[in-house]
Formats: sequence, structure tokens, C-alpha cells
Amino acid sequence: MMTPDPRTVKVNGRTYRWPQRPLVVVCVDGCEPDYINQAITAGRAPFLASLVSRGICLTADCVVPSFTNPNNLSIVCGAPPAVHGICGNYFYDADADAEVMMNDAKYLRAGTILAALADAGAKVAVVTAKDKLRALLGHKLHGICFSAEKAGDATLDANGIDDVTSLANMPVPSVYSAALSEFVFAAGLALMRRERPDIMYLSTTDYVQHKAAPGTAAANDFTAMLDRYLGELDALGATVVLTADHGMNAKTDAFGRANIVFLQDALDQNFGEGTTRVILPITDPYVVHHGALGSYATVYLQHGTPRDDVLRAIAALPGIDLTLTREDACTRFELPPDRVGDLVVVAERLTVIGTSRDRHDLSGLDAPLRSHGGVSEQRVPLIANRRMDADPSRRWRNFDAFDLALNHLQ
Repeated sequence: MMTPDPRTVKVNGRTYRWPQRPLVVVCVDGCEPDYINQAITAGRAPFLASLVSRGICLTADCVVPSFTNPNNLSIVCGAPPAVHGICGNYFYDADADAEVMMNDAKYLRAGTILAALADAGAKVAVVTAKDKLRALLGHKLHGICFSAEKAGDATLDANGIDDVTSLANMPVPSVYSAALSEFVFAAGLALMRRERPDIMYLSTTDYVQHKAAPGTAAANDFTAMLDRYLGELDALGATVVLTADHGMNAKTDAFGRANIVFLQDALDQNFGEGTTRVILPITDPYVVHHGALGSYATVYLQHGTPRDDVLRAIAALPGIDLTLTREDACTRFELPPDRVGDLVVVAERLTVIGTSRDRHDLSGLDAPLRSHGGVSEQRVPLIANRRMDADPSRRWRNFDAFDLALNHLQ
């Protein structure tokens, strides 16, 4: 029997036990639980199917807004955005009076589990699909951290590793491809074989999920690829925990046409131009597959515009699910108040929110719009290849992944 290691680390109010074997935590971007269910049903995911008898499968809640940056940082910090400060891919920086990407580590207000374990002596590796996450995930990390997108530029000094394309035995893929996620797994598997890290965090891209619904050929092909690599990591003796940053839903009517509330246009018409500023936190450098359209927005009021009047006007718009004051939204969704507008707006399941019609280029959409951001994309898988000693009926969050893996798996 393996003797437990007495070492622990404490991060953001939680204590984590030392890994007894290599741990791989996987964040599958945009993985609505039905992607896995449909692939198993089609016989395309035998490894995941085997976990019915020897692992666990929970359904967890992600952070709202259900976007990439807030959820990846919640997972690696083991805490919600109110603690770590990353509440979108994009936000209005009031101090700078500018709308900016929230990719810079200067916006991070908490340490990560990854950095804490590395500081305590663990060998840690991080592989992310898109480079937008690399600086945040690798903040103060003494270890390996690189993105598939910029794998060709990785250096020993900057990333803890070089010659990554040889490691993965793949060329650097297009950022708009399923291959970008496969590169993450190929590199991660090679790292496990060569370096045997104590902790590895792998984060994919949701390119496929934005285009393909669960059960379609493209979706099942992607899950089959994922399943194959997970099975190989399992065969190497690793503990594997899989979760997602958010789910994904169609945002269309019955004819496949995008359901969009152009919120800035509506507010300009009701209250006049310059009275409000609509911010879409889904915005990032990779908008071709979603047109910067998601189901969550935040609104700043200008020049004394009455908050209650604006709230009521937004709530009356078709397709809107929730309109909350800053205070109510930050309490409900555990967000940092200084980085949220006066109002938070969440669309219903089949609808996305835009700013003005002329600010969204939808010419790159070659399939009916699928997106995320709202409460309707909050349910995600939390799966492990070992049994656990915790209560499965409690409320699980995707940012419980490291707690589950290090404190509760047998």
C-alpha cells in the first residue's frame, strides 16, 4: 500500500494534499456533458465508458459568466472570480478608461495551485491550446508552460521547454482547428512519458463545439480523439480528472438563424447615444467562430442615466433571461464588483447578446451559431478515473477539480 505523503499546500483558503501519483487535470473547452454521453453511446469513447465501473462521473457547475478565462482561472485557483479577479475574457478597465483583454497576469489577484505546488517542489507542466491563457495559467509558475498556438516559439527560458513540435510530433496547427486541441494532448502525453510531471494541466479550445452539436460526426470524432489520449495517460498510471470551462448551446431559431439581442442599439434607441456602454466579456482575439456573441453582457451607465429604468427596459427585451444589479450579480455569481458594470445581463438558452449590429462581423460563421456565457451553459462534466470518498450529492463546481483529485480520490 502506498504511504501517504504528509506534505500539503494551502491556496486561497483550501488545503491540498501532495499527489501520490502523477495527476492530469483536463479542461475540455465547451464540453457540454452530452458530447461525452453521445460519443459513449456511439461506441466512440471506450475509455470514458469504462469509468462507469471504476471511476466517477459528476455533473458540476462552472462559473458564470461561462467563458474561458474566468473558468480556467477558477479551476487552477480553486476559487471563484471574486477571489482571483478574472471575470471575463474582456472588460472595461475603469482606471485606464479602456476596454481591454483580460489576458495579462497583472489582473490576477490570487495565486494558483499550480504555482504553489511547484514552489513546494512538485514538477508541474501546463499545456494550453490558445496563447491567451498561457500568461495567466503560468503566473509565477516554476515549471513548463506553453501554448499549442505558439508552440514553435517556445524557449527554455520563457516556457521551461523548447522544441515542442518535435515533442508532440505534430506541426503547429491552425488556431481554428480541432488539431489545436489534439496538439495539447499529444504534447501532454509525450511530457508524461518523458518528464513524468507530478501535476499536469491541459486546456483545449472549443473550436469544434462552436461548430458541431453533440452526437454529430465532428463532435464524436473529437471526443474519440480525447478518449484515446486519456486512455493512454491512464495506462501510464496517472490520475486523470476531466472537467470543462463551460457548456455550449445552439443560439438559433428553428430555421438556424442566429437569435441576437443587439443591446447597445436597443439602449441607444431608448435612452440616447452615450448614455450606456455595453461590454461583451466573451470578446477575445479569436472571434471567427462566434462573432464575439455570447449570452452574458455587462452595462455601464453614463451621465446619471437612471439604473432602474435601464434595468426594466432590458428585462422587457425578448430573449433576456436575467437583468441584475451589480450587487446582486456579484453576490449570485461570485464576481469582483470593481470589474463589473452597473448591470449584468444574461440571455436565455437560445439567444446571444451583441452590442450594435454594425460592430459584429458574422461573415466567418459557416455553421449555425453555437455559443455560451449564460446560466444555460453552466452544467459541465467532472469525471475521474478513480473512485472517491466524498459526497457525490453535494454541489460540485468545476473549480473543485484539484480538491477532488488531491483530497478525495482513492
